[in-house]
Amino acid sequence: MNKIVRRAISGVLLLDKVAGFTSNAALQKAKWLYRAEKAGHTGTLDPFATGLLPLCLGEATKFSQFLLDADKVYRAEILFGIRTSSGDLDGEVIAERPVTSDEANLRQALERFRGDIEQVPPMHSALKHQGRPLYEYARQGIEIERAARKVTVFDIELESFDGRVASVRVHSSKGFYVRALADDLGEVLGCGAHLTGLDRLQVGPYHLEDAITLEELAELSEEERDARLLPPDNLTLDLARLDLDLEAAWQINHGQAIWQSGLRVGELLRLYAPDGTFLGVAEVNQDGKAAPKRLLASS
Repeated sequence: MNKIVRRAISGVLLLDKVAGFTSNAALQKAKWLYRAEKAGHTGTLDPFATGLLPLCLGEATKFSQFLLDADKVYRAEILFGIRTSSGDLDGEVIAERPVTSDEANLRQALERFRGDIEQVPPMHSALKHQGRPLYEYARQGIEIERAARKVTVFDIELESFDGRVASVRVHSSKGFYVRALADDLGEVLGCGAHLTGLDRLQVGPYHLEDAITLEELAELSEEERDARLLPPDNLTLDLARLDLDLEAAWQINHGQAIWQSGLRVGELLRLYAPDGTFLGVAEVNQDGKAAPKRLLASS
């Protein structure tokens, strides 16, 4: 059996994850297809969930945090009348109640979740407690007290409701759990509810329609696959751009902070060499200098 020769390839892949794959399994498959030395994702999707899963290869992994912090847009399918232990279809049924609410009641209830809200993270989540993810405690039947966290719902829209199943589109900040929304919404309406489907439509500036499935990716030649990758600096386009001269670029690449006029303390900047090569990200320190924060490896 021939050994796979790994490549030092870098970039961002917009993957359309299908149901039944864990995010890590999807990541490992993509990493194998690209023969990449290093790869990471920018926030997981549950196995039953589908949609946009941006993956970072090589040097792009250094900037994945910018997408972890990004807003997300989801389409959620919520079934009313049944509450589960996990808030989704993978949990055990813990209550069944009749659904007495109509579309008007549901629309009114949804408005309670718009704007800045307090949300208690679900037990079936990757949040850590004493070094272990909460879902490990949940699988053992252990309930850990969780503090409510402030999250923001920028928009929430009811797309359809047939009396039992609703399709809801949600645009939220980081840290928002759609399964918690489904469970909370069911309790507001007094009938219980759980998440039966989840499709991630957008992460930051990236849209699902621009993504590719693993099956489609496997059909491409290596050159065609490489052409699907966005450059690493694509993750930092929200940051102010700073073009450096040769001396400043040399200083940054050697770990030195540089002074430039007009910098604001705490500001993050994306840095470019005179030839337009992306160097990485700097943060303006207390001295008003741009100090290296995340740099690409020097070639």
